[in-house]
Amino acid sequence: MAIQIAVCGPAEASEQECDHARQVGKLLARRGAVVICGGYGGVMAAVAAGAREADGTVVGVLSRADREDANPDLTIAIPTGMGQARNVVIINSADAVIAVGGSWGTMSEVALALRRGTAPVVCLGGWHVDGDDGRPVPTGPVYVLTPDEAVDEALARLNSGRNTGPDPAAEPNGQPDPAVRPASPG
Repeated sequence: MAIQIAVCGPAEASEQECDHARQVGKLLARRGAVVICGGYGGVMAAVAAGAREADGTVVGVLSRADREDANPDLTIAIPTGMGQARNVVIINSADAVIAVGGSWGTMSEVALALRRGTAPVVCLGGWHVDGDDGRPVPTGPVYVLTPDEAVDEALARLNSGRNTGPDPAAEPNGQPDPAVRPASPG
């Protein structure tokens, strides 16, 4: 069975977020992963376009009860009629989650994936989950700077069984390397 990776991000995305999402879609498709997304615009449209350009499979889990306004680059569109509750379906369908950029909907998907605890969560730009001490939460997502790093990290964590937080073997004292944290939220 193919690996299924959810790519989440804002519908109203910046040019950089869309560029990153398109690259993530291409990279995932080239590595044989099925891309799962929310099926509409912004990051969702960009990741779908990237995956389709690389002859990949893209599943859109739609918030509406019909396929109206679904992105034309989807291979499969699943109308749920669930509104934002469809985020649970997206996350529960994923072996790993890559968040590109940040919005409230994206934050909910990251939170659902972390709460589930069985899928690696990688964030490329966007918001950060920090503890009271201002440091990334050890059981939180992994932060990366490039689409290549996002895909590599998600797939490596799937293969190693590490779902969240820094890799204690790769980072001194199990502390996150500040270099993997973007200087400013996107």
